[in-house]
Amino acid sequence: MPTTASAKERVVVRQARPADAAALHELAAATFPLACPPGTLRRDMDAFVATHLSREKMTGYLADPHRELLLAEVDGRAAGYTMLIFGEPGDPDVSAVVTVRPTVELSKLYVHTGHHGSGIAARLVEASLRRALRRGARGVWLGVNQLNERANAFYEKSGFGLVGTKRFLVGNRWEDDFVRELRFESWPTPR
Repeated sequence: MPTTASAKERVVVRQARPADAAALHELAAATFPLACPPGTLRRDMDAFVATHLSREKMTGYLADPHRELLLAEVDGRAAGYTMLIFGEPGDPDVSAVVTVRPTVELSKLYVHTGHHGSGIAARLVEASLRRALRRGARGVWLGVNQLNERANAFYEKSGFGLVGTKRFLVGNRWEDDFVRELRFESWPTPR
């Protein structure tokens, strides 16, 4: 796969549909390990994908009115996706540090490694933020592993400030995540 989207490639970001469940699962299986810190066991990553990111789970997420999934395609092939979850944070650590309401969780943002550096992640973030705004959110929050330097730098550049910490379970191991928040009052006016 190319490392950048060339002028000949057509990149489209759109709302995912039920027919996209298999493609979303395949993307999740390929990209979830990239978000895990060093030392995470492959069997734990695979079990997490099977439990939380399977085709059946994706089908359920696509049918959930409190979630929106966006899919980025390059020349008609899935290249990345996001999942937004609308509603109050369920984690008390997150609820205590997120400063604006209503808020939305940017639960997933994954781009296939063949498209890292192509701008697809930024396009997915922008489209996701616009969706959240349209549904009345005043901000968006996310959790990102503290050791994932690439993702943390990207989120910082995208306007997500560090507001706290939380824990995330993969297998039997608790991981430490940063909680980052973007408040729409500080985000550029939508075009």
